[in-house]
Parts: sequence; structure tokens; C-alpha cells
Amino acid sequence: MRAYLSGAMEYAHDEGAGWREMMTAWLDESFGHTVYNPVIESQNLIESYGAEDYREWKQTDPKRYADFIRVCVDRDIDTVRHGVDYIICLWDDYVLKGAGTHAEVTLAYDIKKPVYLINQLSNGDMSGWIMACSTEIFSDFDSLKSFLLKTYS
Repeated sequence: MRAYLSGAMEYAHDEGAGWREMMTAWLDESFGHTVYNPVIESQNLIESYGAEDYREWKQTDPKRYADFIRVCVDRDIDTVRHGVDYIICLWDDYVLKGAGTHAEVTLAYDIKKPVYLINQLSNGDMSGWIMACSTEIFSDFDSLKSFLLKTYS
């Protein structure tokens, strides 16, 4: 099986790499599940498109920036649709300024793929839309892991 690791990147301090690395190792060790890690995939796209300074393009060349990001968006949407079995999503303060995570969760819900969401906001600050699109909501990674052990062992 394969999991999509959804969560903030653009505004997260490490593009969300830390928690994704932890979950990648845990899923492999626990079940032999693989992951789609958009941090790694976007780095591969940056290298293949020669877009190492793409973040600067947001200010200096918005069309070029949007064109490159569109490639990332298309890849992520296709992967949610056709390349994974379930979504693990970290919902935190960083995700609120972006849009990709919202779209990934909504798309997964629409195509009936499970969305396992770790919510790090208060329930009052949690989007009702995202709550409704989530299959299960957890308050921390340990609770998610316990659930996954019961579900996939």
C-alpha cells in the first residue's frame, strides 16, 4: 500500500520534511507501506526543471512561478487520484495560508480514499469542511499510529 503525506509546505519552516521523514520510516518498518512525499517529489521537479530559484519567481516572474507550481499541482492531483491508497494529513497553523492540503483532502474525500488527519488546531479553529472530508481525526501522531496498527496489521 502507498500513503500520500499531505500537509503544509510553502509556509512550513522545513517544508514539512521532518514529520514526513518520521512517518515514512514508521510506515515502512510497521507495514512495508511506501509513501508519496511531496517534499521529495517537488525537489525532484525543481532539479529536473532547473527551478532552484523558483521561490524568487513569485515576486520577479509570477507567470513563470505559476507555470512551475502548476506542474507540481498536476503531479500531486494525479498521485492522489491514481497513485496512493490513503492520505495522512498534518493539519496545523502552517496549512492555513496555503491551499494544496485543502485540495488534496477534498479530492481524496471525493474519490473515496481514506483521509487520516492529525489536527494540531483547536476544534474551534478547525475547518468544518476539512473535518467532514476526514475519515478519522487524531490529536497526535501516536494516536494515528495506534489506529493504523489496528487497521493495517
